[in-house]
Amino acid sequence: MEVKAVTRNVRISASKGRDLARAVQGKSLADALKIVDFSPRKAAGILARTLRSAAANASHNNKLSPELLSVRRCTFDEGASMRRFWPRARGSASPIEKQTSHVTVVLTDEK
Repeated sequence: MEVKAVTRNVRISASKGRDLARAVQGKSLADALKIVDFSPRKAAGILARTLRSAAANASHNNKLSPELLSVRRCTFDEGASMRRFWPRARGSASPIEKQTSHVTVVLTDEK
């Protein structure tokens, strides 16, 4: 059985979290949480929160034990960009795109 958790519109670019998402994919839930808990990156905190949410969904909604769960899929997808402007010389402006991302975690109890 698969259980899913999604965190949307997180204020981090997707490229900064993808390598951490690849590192936890295929690992057990306990190993994945150890990896993200000891990582100093901002994406690690976001991913840890999403992993814990998926584990809570599995135990509450489907009565699955967290010890049996493993990470089937973990992705950082691009969200909407916030467009801002930065003032430049002689009254002009330069555009700035502030990236957001969506984090998806799928846990499974199968090996």
